[in-house]
Amino acid sequence: MERYDLVYRLYDEYDTETLREYQEFVDVFPAVDSRVALEHWQDATEELQDRKDEIRGDFAAGETFAEVASRADRDQAFTALDLEAKYGRAVNVLVLDVDETLRSAGGTDNEIPRETLHVLTEFHEAGVPIVICTGQTLENVKGFAIQGLGSEIVHSGNLSIVYEAGTGVFTPGHGAETKQLLYEDLDEEIRTVFDAVRSRILPEAPEELRRGCHLQGNEFNVTLKPNYETGSSNAREVIDEGLVYLIDLLADAVGSTVGTTDAPEGESVVDWTRAFYAAQDPEIRAVLEGEGAYPDLEADDVPSALASILERIDVAYYEADAAEIGSLELNKIVGVERALEVLGVDDPFALVMGDSKSDLRVMEWVDENDAGIAAAPEHSSQDTFQHVLETDELVFDRGKSVDVLRTVYALNRLVRLD
Repeated sequence: MERYDLVYRLYDEYDTETLREYQEFVDVFPAVDSRVALEHWQDATEELQDRKDEIRGDFAAGETFAEVASRADRDQAFTALDLEAKYGRAVNVLVLDVDETLRSAGGTDNEIPRETLHVLTEFHEAGVPIVICTGQTLENVKGFAIQGLGSEIVHSGNLSIVYEAGTGVFTPGHGAETKQLLYEDLDEEIRTVFDAVRSRILPEAPEELRRGCHLQGNEFNVTLKPNYETGSSNAREVIDEGLVYLIDLLADAVGSTVGTTDAPEGESVVDWTRAFYAAQDPEIRAVLEGEGAYPDLEADDVPSALASILERIDVAYYEADAAEIGSLELNKIVGVERALEVLGVDDPFALVMGDSKSDLRVMEWVDENDAGIAAAPEHSSQDTFQHVLETDELVFDRGKSVDVLRTVYALNRLVRLD
């Protein structure tokens, strides 16, 4: 019988919804010191096994179908079949963004849901490496990773953290390769620019801006964060103002470093820098226009000495969340490549999950190299969302990254049938 027919039979003839409810209860049942509660858990475990045994006995590959039915719903199982038919490969590494992907301020109260964490532990137990790929600082990521996944998994040698969007990679358990500061490989000119911006950004900020935001504790990137709740009108206002200030400070630092003085009379390095980044990103242009800071200049006419430096520096804007500068020579792709090298993943077929433009670069990289699939939440950036729709349509609701993880869990099980 064709595999699709077997899956139809599985979901038509068995109460898979109740099976999944038992599985989830058994998996995420909280540790409680109660004899009655533990007895209830034991009863559920026995019922779960009985229901799985029924499927195991009715299918030639019963164990596989029992596990698929207990983890994935009908739509997820058929999506997994489609992925198996298209690629014929199991996912052998997870590359996961955190904020607004694994967790969501609007969907999960900024916590990674317990069911998501449990599925991640199952991938780990199956030998699938996990790469946490985020713009956050290393200390922040280590903290929630240890709290959510446990110290044993974090220090297992099979988990890597790409932090600050690729400026560093931390892979515990790998000796001299455990922590790699990729920004140390940049030339002195670029590092000098970043040092100048970092040292001046808060001391020289206007008083209202200085009181309304703070500097994220990065090792290399320079990131302004609001003191107000992310997504609020106050946060939007201060980050929009902060973006203009950050671009202007960058312009001054680059001008001082490279001695750019060839702008025509009446035009400044600041004007050209604003024009350059406005042309790079329509969201940045909209903020500059809204703040009355958009220069009516053609980015193609930016003086070459200035452009040669700006082309290596990324300015990122996250509405009501952050304004940031980073090195385009250090991005999530570079960090992921280094993480895979340390983890020993020579032929990756990755699940890349993320919501932002920096995640999109990794998605495009795996797509171009036939090295994986991409998934994104429905509220992701427009370009990221469009890329996912045009590839495998792995879009999930806010705070429901577990749905895609369950699909891939089913894919990895079904691939074994070949």
